[in-house]
Amino acid sequence: MEKADIETLREKVSCAAVLARAGWRIDDKESTRRAVKYRRGDGEIIIVIHDRKGWFDPLSEAKGDVFSLAAHLDGSGFGEALETVAGLIGFEATEPVWTRPARLKSAPALISRWKDRAPPRPGSPSWRYLSEVRAIPAVVLQEAVAQDLLREGPQGSMWAAHTDAAGPVLGWEERGPQWRGFSTGGSKTLFRFGPLDAARVCITEAAIDAMSLAAIENLRPDTLYVSAGGGWSPATAAAIGIYAACADRHLVAATDRDRQGHAYADRIRAIAAAGSCGFERIEPHTDDWNEDLQAAVNAAGRTGQRKTGEGK
Repeated sequence: MEKADIETLREKVSCAAVLARAGWRIDDKESTRRAVKYRRGDGEIIIVIHDRKGWFDPLSEAKGDVFSLAAHLDGSGFGEALETVAGLIGFEATEPVWTRPARLKSAPALISRWKDRAPPRPGSPSWRYLSEVRAIPAVVLQEAVAQDLLREGPQGSMWAAHTDAAGPVLGWEERGPQWRGFSTGGSKTLFRFGPLDAARVCITEAAIDAMSLAAIENLRPDTLYVSAGGGWSPATAAAIGIYAACADRHLVAATDRDRQGHAYADRIRAIAAAGSCGFERIEPHTDDWNEDLQAAVNAAGRTGQRKTGEGK
């Protein structure tokens, strides 16, 4: 096949089409406009990026274009992958329906966008989302606001700041009832909640999980609760490596109780070993720490109701 024909196939056939034809399904809850998560079977995950032209496996180093994806799925060579992709000309995969319009490229400077948003306050849409839907206690939200880590996002969502070690905001996680994503033009490093010089660093996958674990542990004063923002960028690994370089520090892999969480925990373990610091793996009882927190709050509420009824 001529090089021009190969480029035509690469342009006309998306990674989404290859995955859809192979029986993979979109995880709407874990997908964003720029990174669509596909799942198949027991814990298999592929993330489609670059306007459906690229992909990577978050549980390994595998990544590439539509041809490498076809070869990866079939365990075949480039020739077989060419045939697979050629057979998908004209096939259109189902796309997620985004309830939030794409944001303009000409957005204001990142720090100005952050400063233009107010911090959550009791009764505000973001506060209600975090406290009522996510069950995060007021004392935790008050502390996060005091550390300038949260902002009111659109339509009842919240923004959670990712910073470098010195403190400047480099980007933010966006979570809400109908939306999840990361700031356009922002950089994923770490969401850092707690004392920055803490001896114990708990690493979670989302800012809401970091705050949930802090609530479960009653805001341990010796602990910094951080979030990688649902991804694993080189900046994230470098930031964790800085903490691991201190022999007196203890890294805690507090990632989700699933295959991806275990893979992230292995990476944190390797970073800790390379830095010669302490390491521990802790897991939620459910899938993630916010589910644990919600279950604990619901259980406490039921116990309180029983006690109230017994006293009547």
